[in-house]
Amino acid sequence: MKTLFRISIAFVFLLNLPAIARADEVTDWNKIMLDTIRTGGLSPVVGTRAAAIVQSAVYDAVNGIERRYTPIHVEPNAAPGASVRAAAVQAAYASLVQLFPPQASALAAQRNASLAGIASGSAVEHSQSIARGIAWGQTVANEIVAWRNTDGFNPPPPPNNGSTAPGQWRPTLPAFAPFGAVQLGFTTPWVIPSPLNFPVPGPPNMNSDKYTQEFNEVKLMGSVGSIARTADQTTAARFWASSSPNYQWNTVAVVLAKERHTTISENSRLLALMNIAIADTAIAVWRWKLVYNFWRPITAIQLADTDPNPFTTADPSWLPLINTPAYPDYPSGLNGAGGAAATVIANFFGENTSFVVDSDNPTQAGIVRFFPNADAAKTEMVDTRVFSGIHFRFADADARDLGTTIANYVIANAFQPLNGKKKGQLR
Repeated sequence: MKTLFRISIAFVFLLNLPAIARADEVTDWNKIMLDTIRTGGLSPVVGTRAAAIVQSAVYDAVNGIERRYTPIHVEPNAAPGASVRAAAVQAAYASLVQLFPPQASALAAQRNASLAGIASGSAVEHSQSIARGIAWGQTVANEIVAWRNTDGFNPPPPPNNGSTAPGQWRPTLPAFAPFGAVQLGFTTPWVIPSPLNFPVPGPPNMNSDKYTQEFNEVKLMGSVGSIARTADQTTAARFWASSSPNYQWNTVAVVLAKERHTTISENSRLLALMNIAIADTAIAVWRWKLVYNFWRPITAIQLADTDPNPFTTADPSWLPLINTPAYPDYPSGLNGAGGAAATVIANFFGENTSFVVDSDNPTQAGIVRFFPNADAAKTEMVDTRVFSGIHFRFADADARDLGTTIANYVIANAFQPLNGKKKGQLR
């Protein structure tokens, strides 16, 4: 690893690379992170952990030089005069390489291009400053990755196939796969003390009016051939199922940050705050999925004659609009992550901030969803999982509230400004 720090030798080479015009290395490497996660084939669920690792490393690297906020894990200890920009690049690069070794060559080329831009762009920085920034970024990335290597996510446990009891989740069409990323429910959170500190109401009794009503709603609105669902509701359902929350919410945050000309320090904090709020919510959602193990609509509707409710009618041929993911219904992963992310966006940029969400899925090219505020996005996400046929409404609404609560906890208890100003919002 010593060659990483021999900038005096590599610096001439970097100067000869084509400079890339970039406004902010933090946001540039956020996009590289998203591309790397997608190329690496991580599921959206597992991707929340990878994104939190990378953005935490970038945040602690930047903050370790500028010292504006409380660190997430690594105490500030950068050498005097270290380049913030180089530290951000190296922290992102070094953490990504450790998470995705097969992409090391491509990441190295992107790192070199970024460093060349710092060395020869309009805001040229001294080689010693860049070298110190690289050394600090590497140190932070190593410490963050080592810390999360002991969080309990690996190694995965034996396959979990649920239960065949009425009301209990079991593998479903199309793959009949076991419980995906089951170990996430026992992963150590980033900021919250424990998922158990954030309880959820749980699914309603299957004999209740609420269960009957929401069973019939998803049966009608979520079926693959529903004539009650509007064209826009179908479009929205397919849209939210097409892309990962990592891409959608990181992109929203970066676009809003660029519109407001936020600083590199503010951007590192925003992206770490949002991705950790999402990651801690995902951990909590997966813990409660394990606790309740509630069946999916496809199972509940096809096997309704086995439940204790006389007002639910079985349809053995019923299928959802969207293929059902391989884990229990309650609570919803998309709505947990979206509730957390939208809460951070509203807190950082203001409750009435409007934004557009797009997708990185080629099947959704050109389709965007506009929202006048974060609450409107939360409402649509709850609805669309019902229209997709993959969740009961109670699983969506309770997950949205869980994500909102956890995000507010992270906002209040981490990344705090050192100057005494509460929360450090953009206002």
